[in-house]
Order: sequence, then C-alpha cells, then structure tokens
Amino acid sequence: MLSRLMSGSSRSLEREYSCTVRLLDDSEYTCTIQRDAKGQYLFDLLCHHLNLLEKDYFGIRFVDPDKQRHWLEFTKSVVKQLRSQPPFTMCFRVKFYPADPAALKEEITRYLVFLQIKRDLYHGRLLCKTSDAALLAAYILQAEIGDYDPGKHPEGYSSKFQFFPKHSEKLEKKIAEIHKTELSGQTPATSELNFLRKAQTLETYGVDPHPCKDVSGNAAFLAFTPFGFVVLQGNKRVHFIKWNEVTKLKFEGKTFYLYEKKIILTYFAPTPEACKHLWKCGIENQAFYKLEKSSQVRTVSSSNLFFKGSRFRYSGRVAKEVMESSAKIKREPPEIHRAGMVPSRSCPSITHGPRLSSVPRTRRRAVHISIMEGLESLRDSAHSTPVRSSSHGDTFLPHVRSSRADSNERVAVIADEAYSPADSVLPTPVAEHSLELMLLSRQINGATCSIEEEKESETSTPTSTEAEALGGELRALCQGHGGSEQEQAMVCLQNPLSGEPAH
Repeated sequence: MLSRLMSGSSRSLEREYSCTVRLLDDSEYTCTIQRDAKGQYLFDLLCHHLNLLEKDYFGIRFVDPDKQRHWLEFTKSVVKQLRSQPPFTMCFRVKFYPADPAALKEEITRYLVFLQIKRDLYHGRLLCKTSDAALLAAYILQAEIGDYDPGKHPEGYSSKFQFFPKHSEKLEKKIAEIHKTELSGQTPATSELNFLRKAQTLETYGVDPHPCKDVSGNAAFLAFTPFGFVVLQGNKRVHFIKWNEVTKLKFEGKTFYLYEKKIILTYFAPTPEACKHLWKCGIENQAFYKLEKSSQVRTVSSSNLFFKGSRFRYSGRVAKEVMESSAKIKREPPEIHRAGMVPSRSCPSITHGPRLSSVPRTRRRAVHISIMEGLESLRDSAHSTPVRSSSHGDTFLPHVRSSRADSNERVAVIADEAYSPADSVLPTPVAEHSLELMLLSRQINGATCSIEEEKESETSTPTSTEAEALGGELRALCQGHGGSEQEQAMVCLQNPLSGEPAH
C-alpha cells in the first residue's frame, strides 16, 4: 500500500515542471506547471503576476535545442513545444506592437511596451536616423533618473548609460544637453509616453527582423509591422506592402513567398525551420492587424494545395477587438514598480564604466562572452550614432510618415547606417562559423558585451590579452585572403558608412 502511494507521488512529481520566464525589466518569474499545461495557462499566470489586462499585445518566446526562436502557442502543451530538458526558460516580450502605443488604455501596458522598445533600441532592431537618437535616449534618461541635478549628475554622466549598440562622445553630450535643458519636469510616465510617440514614427518601429536573402543572393531583413510587410536592405526600406495589399503568404522548404496584387516577392531563409517560423509570424501578424474580428480567422496552408504542406491557424483576438476591450477597462491604475537604473542581463541602461569598454562585475553577474551560445547584446560595430543639431519641445507631437500617406512610396531611408541588429536577438539562428567571425571582429572594434548571470568561472571569460591575440589572428587571416568573406566582413565592421572610426 505504502509503495503504491510512493509510486503515485513520484509520478505526480514527474508531471510537474519548473518554468522561469524572463520579463522585460530582466527580473524573473518562476512557477511550476503540469505536464499537460497549455501555453494559455502559463501566459495567464504571467499576466496576473504583472497585473496586466491589455495582454493581447504580448507573448512568450523560447529557443529550441537547434537555437531557433519560436512564439509559444497558447493552444498547445508547453512541454511538447519546448522539446528541451527542464527546467524551462522563456522570455516575455511584445509580440504585436500597438499601432499607436500612446493610445493604450493603461499606464502599466505603456510601460511594458516602453521597456520592449528600449530593448529594440539597444539591440539595433529599432534603428533610427542620427537626428532622432539623442532625443530617444534623453527620454529614457529622464524617465529613469528624473530631472538633471548638478549635485548628483557630474560632467559626462550620460556616458555611464548604454542606450545603443555604439555610442559616440558627441552623441552623449547631445543626450545630456537635451536632458538638462528640454525635459525638466517630465514625470517617468510622461517621458515614456513621449518616447513611445517618437518611436512610433520611425520606419523600424515594431520590426522583428528575419534575416534572409533575395533572389540575387543579397542579404535582407524581412519583418511584419502594425502597418504591413517590410523588407530592409542596407540603410533603406526597399519594400513596404500594406496588410490589405498582401493576398497570400506561403513557403516551401527555405523559400518564402509573399503575394501582392501585382507581384510575388521571393526570399530565402537560412533553414526550413526559420522559413516556417517566418511564415507563421506573417500569418499571425496579418490576422491580428488586418481582420475586423477573430471569427474571420481561417486555417491557412503553406502550399497552394490545402492538403499539402503545413497548416496553421491564429488563435487570438484581433487588434480591433483588443482596442474595443481596452476601452471598457475601469479600475484603479495598478502600481508600477519601475526598474530604475539596475543593470540588466541583456539591455543595461547604465554601465558605470568607460564608454564601450567595460561593464560592472558583481558577485552574481559577470561579463560573459560566448562564441557558440549567441551574442546576447552585440551588434555590428559599424553602427555609430553621431547627432545633428535639432531642437525638441517638451512634448512631442507625432506626425504621419509619408510612406503611410502615399502607398506608392516603396523605398525610404531608415537610418544613416546599414540595418544590422544583434545576431542573437534575431528569430533565426546564425551559423556557428559566422558567430566566431563576428565575435572576434567586434572585440577588435571595441564593441560592448552583455551582462550575464555568472554561470561559468572567471577563467572561462576571455581576457583582454586573449582577445588581442584572437584579434591578431583574425587580422592576419583577413590580410592573407584578399576578397574573402572574412575580409569583407572586417571592412564592413571597421569602416562605418560615415567614414569615421567606430567610437
């Protein structure tokens, strides 16, 4: 009898799994779920923990054993989707960017979207013209440390913050100038709101980039935004197709097709799994932003023949329904616990260290550089952000982008530098040999690295001497192979489009 009770208890324990979800402020939420728990159950637990009602804009992301990123499907078992050994680790992120984030009903929702876009800015997903960079950073500064105080903020205080993948001294001075003179008196909520209004006008707002190649073999980034499908190449948006103009999305193997009324766009993903993920993201985004109500959602096939290929159906509410539901919210605004200036694992606001050279080491956190496990916060060293003079008022009045006013305008300059977000924050894996090359290249150029939990001993972190030695080997390799891919990568990284060395 006792043995039966013990065996039953053992089976019960085996059916429970520990899950850790990293939130947007880099805090962690840990819970236990049953083996057959659906994604919706875990998501509801998270939203209850966050006191979040406008939850349809968010999702849970995870990486499978092949390093392919996925969105957790709420109608399926969590355990079966992850395919990895427990304990499970996932991330809570914005999945559908609000078309107008300033119009969100509750401040808690706006704050979470603010944290997401701040991450996008840091990782290079939200790439903007240099004239906008200082204002965005100044809003973050005002939201996190409040009004400028000469007694608390010494000369060069803005250099302690890491807003972008690359900083320049000129940019830091401009950020401090705007913060000192133009934003005084703004509360954190007001600064975050102005930040959202500004970010929403940028060409790369809401972009979750998928690396692909076009039919000519040129690198491109495909993305789905609240306004339509976009293709980014270099520093330009070469295609913008509104959702009501997209007639079909499909894929075969590594080939992705987008059908418009007059043309068919063809792109090639790195792997079949990456192509399927791209297709599913497109199906979900089109349903969310285009349809009037969720009852219009239909099961979609990846092939022209319905009985062939993959089948997928979006399972949530659509944007119009979400906005209508938000308008009915009537409750006391929940208390918001802002993260402040706490250094984060992958999106630090403050580094307390010299510009682009070091970040703090604490007992529990350390600078961790890994070639094979991904480059959490690195991005192309070619990105620097010099700033042009511009004047900004205390309150930003959003304007409508010309690309939205004129659907015939397909090409638009998105930034002064080429679009190149951090490799490890892309939804698709990066080839391991490419990771090694990029890591060494970026160390040569002085790129920052992320703050990670100290999972390995200090001896496992490359020293500056080792980095220099590795860098020397890479330089020799590039010099000895004229015209090679390695040399091209080094030239791209060491020579920004501005013609100035990366700071």
